[in-house]
Amino acid sequence: MTQYTLPLLYTSVIGSHAWPGWLHTALAAVGRGEYGPEDWKETQDDAVDLAVRDQEDAGVDIITDGEMRRIGFFTAEFYGHMTGLSEQPARRKIGVLGHDQRESYTAVEAVKAPNGLGLVPEYEYLVKRTTQQIKMPIPGPYTLAGRVKPGTVYKDRMEVAYALADIINAELKALVAAGATFIQVDEPSYAVHAHSPKAFVDLFNHTVAGVNAKIGVHLCFGNFVGRPVAKRTYRPLFPHILDMHVSQFALEFANRELAELGMWQEFPSDKELAAGLVDVKNYYCESPDDVAERIREALKYVAPEKLSITPDCGFSQTARWAARRKLWAMVEGAKIVRRELTGNA
Repeated sequence: MTQYTLPLLYTSVIGSHAWPGWLHTALAAVGRGEYGPEDWKETQDDAVDLAVRDQEDAGVDIITDGEMRRIGFFTAEFYGHMTGLSEQPARRKIGVLGHDQRESYTAVEAVKAPNGLGLVPEYEYLVKRTTQQIKMPIPGPYTLAGRVKPGTVYKDRMEVAYALADIINAELKALVAAGATFIQVDEPSYAVHAHSPKAFVDLFNHTVAGVNAKIGVHLCFGNFVGRPVAKRTYRPLFPHILDMHVSQFALEFANRELAELGMWQEFPSDKELAAGLVDVKNYYCESPDDVAERIREALKYVAPEKLSITPDCGFSQTARWAARRKLWAMVEGAKIVRRELTGNA
């Protein structure tokens, strides 16, 4: 197994990368029936290669495949692997994009994924395309359950989530068996519905039970079409979420003007903080000095050996030109502060 040496204040991404224009036109062509399955696979392979190149060109320390094979954050790319679901029509099809135009399902029998969720092939392709350390992101069960009505099969959303947690747990173990060492579970719905933090902790720990890898969790306030969907505060989740069986929390701060960074000192723990210090919901492209200033502020509350730097969220809702500039600024900003701390970039 490859051993990676990471610098102080290492950089990473949350998961998704911005799509190039040709991937949008290719998806439209798929919808018209103009691509065969091998054409689409080749296109997705090329898109992953592009995401890897953009991250490596910027100098990001830990990369992902950009989630380029996922049409959306957790759309049919995941539900399509499941049985027991009946797709429902969107509640609204006209007008400004919103969550009520997205996919939804009803459970008509026990939900299963007999052939897994498809993450192992994603990992196996990526590991052949880079020598960088890899992080594998996967949506968490409570977030996935938000698109599944319980029907007559389950009592409520939490019961759906536990059924999905078993599916995800099996997928995580399969990833580890394939060689994955760092997995990030994305659970924006925890922060969006911050009413049951203890129940969320129990669900999360059930999801990752027996998974022998570094586990991170990403908690944000939503990013569909670049918009949050919640009151943007983590406070209701603290200190409960510190009982999650994770090594790292990835939290968004840049688009909230660094609000609540102080909670990391108010509720001390031995966890790492992957601090979102680049705003993916804003087309102001930070300079390296902007990022360095934010890192210095974070260091008032987080020990440098426990701090890494990320964007607030994934770049799937951001134009590629902006995503590339923001990645570059993130890496260069981290280098500035690293030199201040160690004398080395």
